[in-house]
Amino acid sequence: MNENLFTSFTTPMILNQPATIPIILFPMLLIPTSKHLINNRLVTIQHNLIQLTLKQMMITHNTKGQTWSLMLMSLITFITVTNLLGLLPHSFTPTTQLSMNLAMAIPLWAGTVITGLRFKTKNSLAHLLPQGTPTPLIPMLVVIETTSLLIQPVALAVRLTANITAGHLLMHLVGSAVLALLTTSPFIALLTSMLLMLLTILEIAVALIQAYVFTLLVSLYLHNNT
Repeated sequence: MNENLFTSFTTPMILNQPATIPIILFPMLLIPTSKHLINNRLVTIQHNLIQLTLKQMMITHNTKGQTWSLMLMSLITFITVTNLLGLLPHSFTPTTQLSMNLAMAIPLWAGTVITGLRFKTKNSLAHLLPQGTPTPLIPMLVVIETTSLLIQPVALAVRLTANITAGHLLMHLVGSAVLALLTTSPFIALLTSMLLMLLTILEIAVALIQAYVFTLLVSLYLHNNT
């Protein structure tokens, strides 16, 4: 266990150079691929999960929205693998960095907004002013709706960062408590370790859910603009 609570969130260095890019690219090596006509069970399960997730996200999209299917599936696969790898001991989770999550959220959000302004200009601008708004409230509501539109990518990034970071901090604290109680009270340490196991299972679920939520919200933004 690290003595510093936030050590696991600092960017690792290799030869005094940040190792963020190799860590981000590493999950792609763990995704199995096969060129054979008959795949093994792992690749078959992977394909079935991808098809099921893709079907759930693309069911409400039109033809223009379905062109984003490869982008969205690559996004959910990357975030899922990165979150799960971050649960390993002494590992670094890139999705705990707000800067990286903003780097993912802002271009995707901007792409959906630009798509809406290009193909559905009137409908996209109409979202800034709800129908039936009293005339004196029009300037205020336009400012409010514009602000809510601009903070969408920030909300995406902060949500992912906060959930992953909170889970890692909680696991760190519970793990430190297990080590501290191991010599003084083994029975309580055993109960605490059981709590840590349950928390680990919960964090695995959170890692999967947050990847799905991030991608689903991007898909909803796309659906509103296509």
